[in-house]
Amino acid sequence: MTIEDKHEFLSNPEILQHYSLLQDIGVFKHIDGLNREIRNYKNLLSGAVDIFHRTTIEEILDATVWQISDQFLPSFIVFLWKPLQNKEDITIKGYKNYKMVDLAIDISSIAPFEAFFQQYPRPINYDLLVYQLNNSDAVRPFENIRPELIIPILGPSGLYGLILVGHKILEDEYTVSELSFLEQLMSFVSQAIQNHLHYEHSVRDVKTGLFNHGFFITSLNEEIARTNRSNYSSSLIVIDVDKFKNFNDLYGHLAGDRVLESLAIVIKQSVRAGDIPSRFGGEEFTILLPETNRNTAWIAAERLRTAVAGMKIPWEPPLPQVTISLGVFIFDNRTNLSAEEIIRRADEALYLSKERGRNRTTIWGSGLLFKIERGKKEAS
Repeated sequence: MTIEDKHEFLSNPEILQHYSLLQDIGVFKHIDGLNREIRNYKNLLSGAVDIFHRTTIEEILDATVWQISDQFLPSFIVFLWKPLQNKEDITIKGYKNYKMVDLAIDISSIAPFEAFFQQYPRPINYDLLVYQLNNSDAVRPFENIRPELIIPILGPSGLYGLILVGHKILEDEYTVSELSFLEQLMSFVSQAIQNHLHYEHSVRDVKTGLFNHGFFITSLNEEIARTNRSNYSSSLIVIDVDKFKNFNDLYGHLAGDRVLESLAIVIKQSVRAGDIPSRFGGEEFTILLPETNRNTAWIAAERLRTAVAGMKIPWEPPLPQVTISLGVFIFDNRTNLSAEEIIRRADEALYLSKERGRNRTTIWGSGLLFKIERGKKEAS
């Protein structure tokens, strides 16, 4: 009910005639309560729309922080999140006054909370959770901040994460209706995360978390179309782990997997936000660099090669130093090549890096040296 509607309602002669009676039996109080519920539902729907428009987990979490903060003004909010559902690694993001802060929570797994929140899938008071878990060590990492509420983020794959919410700055405890609002908001958050995870599963390589081959090919074709309509160049880097077979043969396939996982982490840290790092297959990777010229592509490839050469992989017995060879191809609106031909040329440059001693970068070119080297390859 708007202010105008309320004024019109109270101006009704019949309402005025029975005003005292209506007030005594609580009609006006009931109407005010209904108006608050309507506002809450409007806020909830508005928040849900905002959350569903986000395209990454980080954006979903950020939008959730804004919704909770605007509604309740809590002293802090902390997300504990499993970025990879098949691993126990935890990402922690803390917020105070809408800004990210480090709240020094030392926790390695949220698995101890899984069974409880599967049975009790709603926000719960921190002290009650401590009591329900019988002072379990699971909640010990939260003792230094003592949140008011613990909110689970649940989905078909189990417990995705937890949200820790501090006490309200300006008011008393969270009311029943506020807890209901949070529970309903989390159902939207969980669904948004679930949708995102399903999408990520369709475009990501399970082992490395990089984009998969299908997504890479689609992205490369789209980038070729864009460069054909523009004046900028783009680049493709093809990467191969040097002597990777030795890791599997001498140290086992688990060691080989660890090498690939560690390399993927370094690749992710080395690329820009708009680049497309992918696992091409086996121990071969690709990075599509939109709007990237020859010089920038060379710098990016060498930065990655150097980072990998300095990479430390915890393993017993210690593994040999990992190195990579890289091939680069630059294309623009004059190239007029298919995705397959662009990949082939980048692969040829990679082959030359291998031939020249490995652990190096080669950019494809049409000069005499490249033709000689290419002739050697074809003759063999």
